[in-house]
Amino acid sequence: ALRMSGSLQVMQKQQQQQQQHHQHQEQQQHRYESSCHLSTKSSFSQQSFSTYKTTTRRLKTSVKTEKGQEVVKLSPLPKRAKRTYLAMDTDKEVIGYVIPVFRASHDVVRGLMEAREEEVTEEGINYVAMRNLFVREAREAMDVKVVKKTRTTHVRESAERLELNKTMDEWTEFRKKMNPDSLTHPPEFIVKPRGQTVWEGKTLKLHCTVAGWPKPRIAWYKNNVLIDAKAHPEKYTVESNYNMHSLEIKNCDFVDTAQYHVSALNVKGETSSVATIVVKRFQEGEEAGPLDPKPHGFCPEHGVTFETTIIDKFEVAFGSEGETLSLGCTVIVYPTVKKYQPEVVWYRNSVPLKPSKWVHTHWSGERATLTLVHLNKEDEGMYTLRVNTKSGFDTYSAYVFVRDADVEVEGVPVAPLDVRCHDANKDYVVVTWKQPAVEGSSSILGYYIDRCEVGTHHWAQCNDSPVKYARFPVTGLVEGRSYIFRVRALNKAGVSRPSRVSEAVVAMDPSDRARLRAGPSAPWTGMIKFTEEDSTVGVVPGEPTDVVVTEATKSYVVLAWKPPVQRGHEGVMYFIEKCISGTDTWQRVNTGMPVKSPRFALFDLAEGKSYSFRVRCCNSAGVGEPSVSTGEITVGDKLDLPSAPGNPVATRNTDTSVVVSWGASKDVIRLVGYYIECSVVGTDVWMPCNNKPVKQTRFVCHGLTTGTNCVFRVKAVNAAGYSQSSPNSDAVVVQAAISVPGKPTGVTLLEAVKDYMVLGWTAPAKNGGADIRGYFVDYRTVKGDVVGKWHEMNHQALTTTSYKAENLKESVFYQFQVRAMNMAGVSKASLASAALECKEWTITVAGAPVGLHVLEVRDTSVVVLWEPPAFNGRTPVNGYYLDVKVASAGEEGWKAAHEKANKMKYMKVTGLKAGTSYVFRVRSQNLAGVGKPSAVLGPILAQTRPGTKEIYVDVDDDGVISMVFECSEMNEGSEFVWSKNYQAITDTSRLTIVTERGRSRAIFNSPSLEDLGTFSCVVTNTDGISSSYTLTEEGLKRLLDISHDHKFPVIPFKNEMAMELLEKGCVRFWTQVEKCTSACQVEYVFNDVIITQGKKYTMNFDKSTGIIEMFMDSLEVTDEGTFTFNLVDGKAKGTTSLVLIGDEFRELQKKSEFERAEWVRKQGPHFVEYLDFTVTAECNVLLKCKIGNVKPETEITWSKDRIEIAEDDEDAKKIERKDSELTFNIGKWVIKQEKQKEKEGKKPPAEDVPPPPRPKISKNDAGIYEVFLRDDRGKDKSTFNLTDAGYQAVMNELFRVIAKSSSEIKILSTEHGIILYSMVTYYNEDLRVGWLHKDAKIAASERVKSGVTGEQLWLKINEPTEKDKGKYTMDIFDGKDGVKRVFDLTGQAWEEAFEEFQRLKAAAIAERNRARVIGGLPDVVAIQEGKV
Repeated sequence: ALRMSGSLQVMQKQQQQQQQHHQHQEQQQHRYESSCHLSTKSSFSQQSFSTYKTTTRRLKTSVKTEKGQEVVKLSPLPKRAKRTYLAMDTDKEVIGYVIPVFRASHDVVRGLMEAREEEVTEEGINYVAMRNLFVREAREAMDVKVVKKTRTTHVRESAERLELNKTMDEWTEFRKKMNPDSLTHPPEFIVKPRGQTVWEGKTLKLHCTVAGWPKPRIAWYKNNVLIDAKAHPEKYTVESNYNMHSLEIKNCDFVDTAQYHVSALNVKGETSSVATIVVKRFQEGEEAGPLDPKPHGFCPEHGVTFETTIIDKFEVAFGSEGETLSLGCTVIVYPTVKKYQPEVVWYRNSVPLKPSKWVHTHWSGERATLTLVHLNKEDEGMYTLRVNTKSGFDTYSAYVFVRDADVEVEGVPVAPLDVRCHDANKDYVVVTWKQPAVEGSSSILGYYIDRCEVGTHHWAQCNDSPVKYARFPVTGLVEGRSYIFRVRALNKAGVSRPSRVSEAVVAMDPSDRARLRAGPSAPWTGMIKFTEEDSTVGVVPGEPTDVVVTEATKSYVVLAWKPPVQRGHEGVMYFIEKCISGTDTWQRVNTGMPVKSPRFALFDLAEGKSYSFRVRCCNSAGVGEPSVSTGEITVGDKLDLPSAPGNPVATRNTDTSVVVSWGASKDVIRLVGYYIECSVVGTDVWMPCNNKPVKQTRFVCHGLTTGTNCVFRVKAVNAAGYSQSSPNSDAVVVQAAISVPGKPTGVTLLEAVKDYMVLGWTAPAKNGGADIRGYFVDYRTVKGDVVGKWHEMNHQALTTTSYKAENLKESVFYQFQVRAMNMAGVSKASLASAALECKEWTITVAGAPVGLHVLEVRDTSVVVLWEPPAFNGRTPVNGYYLDVKVASAGEEGWKAAHEKANKMKYMKVTGLKAGTSYVFRVRSQNLAGVGKPSAVLGPILAQTRPGTKEIYVDVDDDGVISMVFECSEMNEGSEFVWSKNYQAITDTSRLTIVTERGRSRAIFNSPSLEDLGTFSCVVTNTDGISSSYTLTEEGLKRLLDISHDHKFPVIPFKNEMAMELLEKGCVRFWTQVEKCTSACQVEYVFNDVIITQGKKYTMNFDKSTGIIEMFMDSLEVTDEGTFTFNLVDGKAKGTTSLVLIGDEFRELQKKSEFERAEWVRKQGPHFVEYLDFTVTAECNVLLKCKIGNVKPETEITWSKDRIEIAEDDEDAKKIERKDSELTFNIGKWVIKQEKQKEKEGKKPPAEDVPPPPRPKISKNDAGIYEVFLRDDRGKDKSTFNLTDAGYQAVMNELFRVIAKSSSEIKILSTEHGIILYSMVTYYNEDLRVGWLHKDAKIAASERVKSGVTGEQLWLKINEPTEKDKGKYTMDIFDGKDGVKRVFDLTGQAWEEAFEEFQRLKAAAIAERNRARVIGGLPDVVAIQEGKV
């Protein structure tokens, strides 16, 4: 492709020749054309090139070939002073474009167009880069044809060219005279860029001013590599305004140190200038990093200085693979300028992030958000938000940790990471990755590489056997297709999950890839065409050069070489040959198919053997000569494992993090990074601190548990694998590091005399993790609004919070400030006190108390403590007053916390409201009065700190009483300080303090009334963690009782000893304890004599349930007395007894003998349920019993009054047996079916005449009924007495069933009156039925009668009147209370019944009088009906 600067003037004569042959040329030329991709290794045949001087006007000519073809040809170029940039052959034909400046090395240039892929070699990059600068404004398109000619044609054309040159020279002179162009001139730098030296993180600009006409085009280079600002807007900004040009480099890094060239080019020529930029890195102290905020400057464009504030910052984040994580900050830019927005850039490990399918960014105008979709370990690192404004920039950073997802199979390794593709060619690519932090239950044996063609979902494994090396050449790719790759790790437990897939890579020649990325191949849209004279005439390619072994491992060897200079016009392919050391035989490796790429990977070589390699080129014309041999190469790993890192040093950082630093691995080649592991002391379980290797030798391990004791180790990793782990670091407790204390507060004047003043202040709230060692006081004089310089008052640290400032001048005003000191250093100074005048006080009341502070802050209470005033006044202080106020209230809100003066130097304030802030002050009192209030303490928020624990009292198993206080937020140097009544405990004879980590125990040596009081415990170097416990006399007595129980413990019984009778008359004594140990022993005692297991006694103790049992087969006379179980369980004892004497023993003995007799009885046929009676719902009276353990041969005999009921007796039909139940049906009055048929007047057929009804039960059935069971095993008898009381009981039950069966009273009207009736199942003449009217018994009369008809109980009221209205009750006696049925014959019921009665009565009268003849003959109807 050729860059043509300026327009080409074409002569009229040549135009006519071209028109004549144009049509013929298109037909013949097409088959000889072939596209050629121009690169630094051009595919032109080897010729000597030269540059030729040219004028500003170029002419186009037409040249004929031997076949009569005519092609477009450029004229010889006119002379000019400076060199041109068009490459010419010896015949002065244009064949290419030459980069005007800076021939860069191949390694430097190759990173330009492959910025997103590491170390990818590209050819022709200088050409591609320069061409891209000019292609954007190209307006012309042109195809240039270069024709290969024979010698004859060449001679003829040379003669024609000489004649043409003469004509062109004449024409050029004419044009100069006719069109002079004195304005055009080559580029010239008016202002050259100047070199600069800047600090890291700064932003710099290179400026230059260029003159020239036509307007020059500007290009910037870094170390001879073109800078593409549009591809990297976050790093570079290029501006050009009115010949003034600038290059802005943002966020300068150390790697930005380079030579920067600026090139200006127009049709008249080219010029360049160079400037050197040095970026310095500050090494000493805490210098701001490249992403740290810098001071903001004035922005003249908008006339303001933008101030940036970042709030709502994201913290150190933890995620797991596969999750989605969002980071965000709120950005405030002040002042607000309309239509102006800052530039928001996110970085990972100082590398700008660009939106992708894994990374989403959003800027709402206030909130900057970064979303990491589907986290992978590649996403781990330090994330930085940088906000760029016209005044400067601000940054914020925090680390993001990505944990491995849970493995599917226990023990398998986790997925590898950071899969990348390098050195891609037509059929070859190198895949690299990084080893994971966790190898699993065993070491990683190797890795499998999978590939997938883009657009498909099929993954193919590239290697059959796992490779140990973290770098693998993949061959056999199809040219022109895109691929993605992934890697899996393997150990003895199995294969890991696959890694995140790589970026897609195209299998093609690097120069082709460079041209595709570059866009159009020339300023015009065409391609250079090469027309062969005869396509069948081929050239055998030459020898490849520089054959070298680029990679050598145990698994494979990779060869690389340069293509031959003489390669023909159709491209070349390659055969690889190998020769085993010591032989002269060369073997072709790829016999089946030649390779297209100048790379080849050889597998299956014998480890330890030496080989030589060479390469041959081939094309359709044949196979070329072999290259020079590589020499003997021994198969084996060239890259060694890294050495173990140096000893790690762990230092405290925060409550959840530790800083680990270590010595770098020595002599390591291609270090990938380091993995840091952590283990809690005593566990021997190592967990990774980072899942992505880090290259620096310092790392902050986050996510640790506060208070744990941890050790750390480090291992290095490169492509060959892991190093040995470093030695373990010293153990370090995860706690915040010690820092300087906070500022003291409340500097006040306590007392003043002529030449000295007494000052007081409050200790800082935070001591920085170490005890306060002292204080330093500074002073300065104040005169009006003029203040002096600060001077030190004391050179030795003060150990108290007060100080006597001496040698002062009377009536002079002074200000004071105080600084605290601990082992970490001196704090910042406190706020200066008010201007205090040095003059003698004349007051008589006490001064203000000092040192106010609080402990035990809770939701509703707080303890306020103070120190006495430094100045007592004329008399000693005899009390204090504490005032409290809601912090938001005014001065009128102060209230006294108590009425009487408090003589103690502390007080517990109660009744506070949770979540409200309060302030406190204290006033001291003496005989002269109440002094001034102290400095205000607070505000104090009444809120219980989360996780706060209170002091509790514990009594151990030995009866030792102690108070225990626990704290989970211990810092370095934190201690438990116990006090009584808020004063340090000096008498150690009363308490023994034992502290273990986060727990402190105060043990009472000899609890007594001397120990009564309030005990408190404070944890130093915390936010006031404290608690108290008040020991009262009642509480002490209760604790002493518990202590006695613990010293002399008693085994608790869930159940005291009890006794129960079992089968055979066996007696069981048992008890159950609530709890016992496996060492518990039981002693069995009877009448103070220990008894043991034998024939008479059987013992059992189930310790899991606590049940203790003792069994006796029977009770004898000698067994009367006391039974006791004595238990011993360590120190604990327990006793339980049961006394069996007198009548209780004899009763129990009888029951035992009865139970034994019952058992003997049940060995043969026996009654399970003895003979008894029941009355069924049908009023059948049954005698029944249940028998058991009977056989077919067992005799069952019934008898009445000692007379056996034989089988042919009438009563034998009443006996039935169903399974084990025997029944005797004594009698029933009549069955309902027979009675119903009698009512209907139907006589049953003779063959269906039912048996006569059973007789009803009567006194004839009274008697003694017995049932006997007999067989060879024994006998049994059951008796039922159905006489007297027994008979009456049966009848009462019968009456009860009858009464229950009675229906509700119904009403029936007749011609005679009204009938009330109820139906029963069965009626017995002995059943007593009474009727009542209005709760009064009805006396029988002719008008009102009661009776029974069958099973109907009725009451007839003849000729009813109004007096018969009311409530009627039927009372059926059932042997006890009776059953009542009630009917209310009033209202509608009476009216309907009475009306029906009258109607029936009238109808009856009419019926009787209807056929009677009075003084005449009967009517016809009467005669016909047969009535008289």
